[in-house]
Amino acid sequence: MESVQKRSVAKRAEAAPSLRSVTETGSVRIRTARTGASEMLRVLRDRITSHELPPGTKLIEQDLAATFSVSRARVRDAFAVLEQRGLIERIPNRGAIVARLTAKQVIDLYETREVLEGLAVRLSTQNTKRDHWDDLIVAFGNPAEQAIKNGDFEEYATILNVFRREVIATCNNLLLASLLDSMLERTAVVVRRMIMVPGRALEGLNDHRAVLAAMKAGKADEAERLKRSNIRAARHVFERYQQFVL
Repeated sequence: MESVQKRSVAKRAEAAPSLRSVTETGSVRIRTARTGASEMLRVLRDRITSHELPPGTKLIEQDLAATFSVSRARVRDAFAVLEQRGLIERIPNRGAIVARLTAKQVIDLYETREVLEGLAVRLSTQNTKRDHWDDLIVAFGNPAEQAIKNGDFEEYATILNVFRREVIATCNNLLLASLLDSMLERTAVVVRRMIMVPGRALEGLNDHRAVLAAMKAGKADEAERLKRSNIRAARHVFERYQQFVL
């Protein structure tokens, strides 16, 4: 698991913007403003998907501009991105608020995820060497099992997220990656609550062990079938417990 986390950290470090190569004062100001806007967008996405900003929370344009030292125009640009991704909604005379998913929207997302995540798993299996998934197979072994037994569902959710992000990163399909990234953001809170439904975490763990075994064996079609079955089962659990989950 440690190597999985190190790889994720290294990728984020490579993607981080640097100002060292910028020498002109004007360029530095522009890059700094853009970095502040990017950081604001990242923080808002993380806080919404982790439920730190729950549905219905009002986002104050002026407060965000002051907090992140960006212009209100930059805040509005961020709102446009968040709205497009389905994380907030902008209501006339009320401003921007964190979006609340309906049961129908969640079911629609699960039905779409079943197809797209299955496809992504198949493509990732085809695009990677068989030992590529060894670290995740280890993570879904004792670490994930102990997390569930100890009631540490946040740790288990983290392991799940590493798997999903690795599949997205290796499917080699930018459109598919973008669609899945958006859908996973919108369902992040639901997924965390679903894990706490009695028995669901262990069922999901066994599902993902089977998916990873198929991926390591290079059985792309079987991996896709198993992943689709996993998402379908999750949808059925949601339909049964939707009042608790939402």
